[in-house]
This record gives sequence, C-alpha cells and structure tokens, in this order.
Amino acid sequence: MKIRNQWLAAPLGAATAAALLSGCGSQEGGAGGTGNSVVMGMSDVVKSTDPASGYDPGSWMLFNNVFQSLLHFPKGSTTPSPDAAESCGFEGSDSKLYKCTLRGGLKFSNGHALTSEDVKYSFERTLKINDENGPAVMLTSIAGIDTPDARTVVFRLKTPDATFPSKIASGAGSIVDHREYPADKLRSDGKAIGSGVYKLDSFGDKSASFSVNESYTGAAKAKNTGVTMKFFHEDQAALKKALQNGEVDFAFRGLAAQDIAGLTAAGGTDGKTSVIQGAGAEVEHMVFNMNDPVAGKLPVRKAIAYLVDRQALTKNVYGGTATPLYSIVPAGIGGHTTSFFDKYGGSPQPEKAREVLQKAGIKGKVKLTLWSTPSRYGPATDQEFQAIAKQLNDSGLFEADVKSVEFDQYEKDIAAGKYGVYVKGWVPDYPDADNFTQPFFGKDNVLGNNYDNKEITGKIIPATSAISDRSAADDDFARLQDIVAEEIPVLPLWQSKQYAVARENVSGLQWSLDASTVFRFWEIAKG
Repeated sequence: MKIRNQWLAAPLGAATAAALLSGCGSQEGGAGGTGNSVVMGMSDVVKSTDPASGYDPGSWMLFNNVFQSLLHFPKGSTTPSPDAAESCGFEGSDSKLYKCTLRGGLKFSNGHALTSEDVKYSFERTLKINDENGPAVMLTSIAGIDTPDARTVVFRLKTPDATFPSKIASGAGSIVDHREYPADKLRSDGKAIGSGVYKLDSFGDKSASFSVNESYTGAAKAKNTGVTMKFFHEDQAALKKALQNGEVDFAFRGLAAQDIAGLTAAGGTDGKTSVIQGAGAEVEHMVFNMNDPVAGKLPVRKAIAYLVDRQALTKNVYGGTATPLYSIVPAGIGGHTTSFFDKYGGSPQPEKAREVLQKAGIKGKVKLTLWSTPSRYGPATDQEFQAIAKQLNDSGLFEADVKSVEFDQYEKDIAAGKYGVYVKGWVPDYPDADNFTQPFFGKDNVLGNNYDNKEITGKIIPATSAISDRSAADDDFARLQDIVAEEIPVLPLWQSKQYAVARENVSGLQWSLDASTVFRFWEIAKG
C-alpha cells in the first residue's frame, strides 16, 4: 500500500501458480560478486532500514537487496518463485493453509543460521509492532504460524487469500534475525542484518553503501562488488549534474521528466549517458469525494470523464514519460481492461459531457476546485491539474481552479471531507490486480473518498481473493473495473513508464524496470 512519494512477462499457468512453487531458478548464487562497484543517484529517501516499518519505495529497495523473503519475483516476471524457500504451496482447496520448506544452509550476513524460527519471528514481529508506516496491513490475513521443524513453515490464514504468495514475496516478507531485532519495537540504529544478496555497510542522510553478502544462498548472482546509493533529496538539478560529471553511474527515480524526454528524443543517448526504459505499474488517479455536494453528483463525474484528455497530459506535462490509463488496473497486470476508454472514449467529447449535465438538470458552469500536493507527488502534479482545469473550462461547462497544500495538511483535509476532487498516486506492493483494487474500496480505504459498493466489497473482492489460478479471476476483475467506470469514484489518469539514465559503461538496468517494481542491485554491471 505504498502511496506514491514520487506510484512482464505473462504469468505462469494455473497449475504452476496455484499448486506448488518450487525449483524455479534455484541454482546457488551469492559468493563474491564480479566486476566493479556501482554508484546510483536517487531523489527518494530510505525512510527505514527495519522491514517492520518502511513502506516507501526507497526502503523497499533496501529490503529487496539486503533481506530474503520466502519467495521473490524473478526478473521480468510478476509470478512469485522460491527464494529463501526451496518450495511453497497451498495445501487443501480453500487457499487458507500455505506451507513453505526452506533451503538448506541459509545464513544471515552475520553468520547466524536462518531457520523457520526466524521466519515465524519476522512475520509475528511486524504484526505485533504494527507500525503506522509499516507493512503489517498486508499480513492481517495470517491467523497463526506453525514451525514443525527448522526448515518448515506453515501459515494458517483467516480467510482464503490466493495473493498471499505475492504478498510474502514483497518487502513485507523480509526475514530478520530473531537475535538481532527486538520483538516489540523497531530497530533504531540504522543497521540491517539480512540474508539477501547484499549487506548494508553504512547508512546516513547522504548515502548508503552495500557490499556483496558472502553468506548468501539463493538464485541471484551479483554482477558487481557493491553498490552505493547517493540521496539527492528531490534536488533534480543536482542529480542531473552528478550524472553528467560522473559522480554517479546511473540515476533512478528523480530526474526531471523534461530531461528524460530530451534524451529520449535524441535517440536515448547524448554520447555519455543512455536512457533505459521499462514497464511501470505506478499509477495516478483523480479522486472524487462521494459526499461532496458537487463532485458527489454522478453526472458531474461523468462530464469530467468525457472531457479529460489523458493523451495531452502525458505528452505536454510528462513529456511522454507516462502513458494514458483507462482503468484502475494498469497494463501489464493480469486482469487489466480499458473500461474508461470503452465507456468515455480516448479523446474529449464535450457534446456528450454537455448532454449528461443537461439531462441531470445541472445549469450554468459547474464550479470545482482541484486539490494537489506537489510536496508529495512532485511539482508536475500542479501542472497536471492546471492542465485538467483548463480542459474542463475550455468546454464552457466548468469553472475549475487548482489549489495545492503541503502533504500533512492535505491528508488531514481529505480525512475531514474538505476536498471534492483531489489526486492520489499509488505504487503497488505486489503485481496483482488485487493490489490495485482491494485497498481502494470499502471502509477505511486508502483514498478516503467515502465510496462503498457492496458488490465490490461483499462479492467480487472476496471471490477473487480465493482464486489460486489468478487468470481465472480476470472476469471478476473486469466486472469490478466496469463498475468503477460506471460510478467513477476515481478517474484513472496515467500509468508510469520506468526510467533509469546511466553512463555508457553501465548495463543490466533493464532487469530492474518491470511491473514487479523490484530493483535488483545484483543485475547491474559496470565495465
């Protein structure tokens, strides 16, 4: 549930995904690492080194490289595969019992053995601490955990949850050493002890450094000897300069859209650096408060849906670094449809907007304020909403303006119901349609827009959660997307493309730019 601070290979077949995950890419890796060390620059921060707390993209980047989970997402795939486990699978027919067998000889970077005790401890610790900025919310389906022996872990689930393998393949499934992490509070020394491909050597406000973990046992092979992350704290100009002068080898998350667009227009390179592009699953939505006296009216929302020009937004505001999104489930994720395109078209239709307002007896221009928070979603968000306001106003049907506030106040005002229309971004926790739907609906949904649909919350979401063959849930997800397009509690705007910009001697970044959102340090090489 990572609200955006910055938001593909086809899935395996039914039998593979539903029954037993074993053996995929299970060759031993780890020892040493080859090539040179690499320096990356990023504008995001790492908010936590403790997996029980961090729930932001920067922190999960650290977790995915320092810690192992029972499962992981192999490069180019959105289907989980064994990592610390040699096999995992549901037992029985109701997706409520999930058993994993660990690899033999697992060790943490400090030399301690990793056993089922550590796995049980890690999940129970996250749930017990239940940090407001942590991933405990993803693990609430766990009723109990049994460890019949040192290599066996059995999860008992409260309700059927076919997405459980994807959840524990994410940063939420990070396994910690029970001897190193207190059971009831967060670790606060900025250190991290895991069993992943890398170990954290240092962590500070300006940088973090990692070296290859000699104790690692798993599928990955490091193609470098270490990685240094340099933090630029939203200073896009400084990050660009550091890349140009060779202070960093590549930049990820933080270069201005116009800089990336300029390089892309020049063929992807300026002779010193190159743009690497991949599929993204980060999305942005315009959200409607269903209790608002204006935005709460369905004809108003339908008129907006007919008028918003996504093509213009992605081209003129984002320089082609995003693509138009016509459903709440993005392209590249199983179950994706184009419900909004099918219903409202791919270009503005002002006459249809006028007609829907007239039929509802709405006369005169609709007055509307669009709320933004650039401190959370970046300066382009204000530009985007100003462009949308102009699109609405140019139709002659709206009198829209844009206001923006700091994020803390923004969240308080949303909770108080003060905004009728506002923006929310989303970076998925795991690449499944469930993660683009379940958090958005029902009581206490992350959008805070007072929308509840009983068919979605009482029927579709429970049904899809129980379907182990994820492709078999596509029809239900299609129905859900059609309902959203009809009732418009949110208006999908765009889906990101992922970019990294690297010096010419850096390779392998394409393996970190896929819909799984996992950034794989070990795939990066520097010549």
